[in-house]
Amino acid sequence: MGALRTPREKWIDAGLGALEAGGVDAVRVEALAKALGVTKGGFYGYFADRDALLTAMLDTWEREAVDDVLDEVERADGNALDKARLAGRLTFSSDRLLPVDLAIRDWARRDAGVAERLRRVDNRRMDLLRDAIGTVCSDPDEVEARSLLAFCAAIGSHFLAADHFGRTREEVIARAGDLILNRPKPSEGL
Repeated sequence: MGALRTPREKWIDAGLGALEAGGVDAVRVEALAKALGVTKGGFYGYFADRDALLTAMLDTWEREAVDDVLDEVERADGNALDKARLAGRLTFSSDRLLPVDLAIRDWARRDAGVAERLRRVDNRRMDLLRDAIGTVCSDPDEVEARSLLAFCAAIGSHFLAADHFGRTREEVIARAGDLILNRPKPSEGL
């Protein structure tokens, strides 16, 4: 019986882990092979070169971060706003999706192709927010502004190091979401 081949998905997962840990420059075939405990020869059975792996990594990220999240949101109960919140939780609080998303944002600052891919992903995410916020707000300018604020809060909160004096970060983020979605405070009803 011949040696078992390291599955393609393992190479992609290892690449995403390297991207998360050290940026795109850390995604090197030899380093991935070493991390997987295999020789790099198996890599070339799946990928023509490093660029092919990078493309596969972006494809995996896009599928997991958008398609899989939207599929799960579609199956969930609740109204459009509840589903938008679920999409945010799935994307920006996940141990897998969030670190990769942030690493891809950094990579996109230096690579036009990655920036275009990120734009496509963010546009799909913004469309979900626009649709959800549009259920409680009819002014298109306000829908766009609220969608932008919600998305910026979801991403930016991971970069903010401020204290919230007697409140947890989660409490402040939840209240910001209520304000953006024009929901009353819990003490005001609803």
